[in-house]
Amino acid sequence: MNLIRKPFRYRNSNLVLYLIGINILVFILQQISPAISYYAALNPVAVIHGQVWQFVTYMFAHGSINHLLFNMLGLFIFGTQVERYIGSSEFLLYYMLVGVLAGFFSFFVYLFTGNNWVFLLGASGALFAVQLAYATFFPDSIIYIFGILPLRAPFMVLGFTLITVVSLVIGINNGVAHLTHLAGFGFGWLYFLIRFGKNPWRSLIG
Repeated sequence: MNLIRKPFRYRNSNLVLYLIGINILVFILQQISPAISYYAALNPVAVIHGQVWQFVTYMFAHGSINHLLFNMLGLFIFGTQVERYIGSSEFLLYYMLVGVLAGFFSFFVYLFTGNNWVFLLGASGALFAVQLAYATFFPDSIIYIFGILPLRAPFMVLGFTLITVVSLVIGINNGVAHLTHLAGFGFGWLYFLIRFGKNPWRSLIG
């Protein structure tokens, strides 16, 4: 069996709840000591000067309570189902690897475009990948947008992705890390191709 595709032993340890707890704890610490945000956020200049831990910590820090709540709600709704389906070990690898790679991608783009004083915060890149996984594994699932509009999960994911692309191109909500969101989506897609040998497109349009 190909080592890259060798599955982990299945276990479900409610890892998503621990991830949510860590995010909440970090946000509380940010409120107690705002300087923590500067050490946790991903900043190109800081990384160049040795603060390489930011490729991980940026995923657990958030810029506002609304930012935190939105991401954690999405992680709970979609992440718990994905974790139950693939197991906690696989989910942890998927979530962390995609999040870190999205951070690396954003770092190099910011660096080479001269945006050296960007401070990247939030789990949104990894969350986009989790939503992709949810739609791929549960393509017939119905999601109620704002609790009202019913959409099949693939339409929701593709719709959010299209909105993100358009927002990036025309410059809507420049304070939002659209590039990191798309990077998370893209690396999540690659993970499926390499690790699972599965093309998400077949589930999304099936």
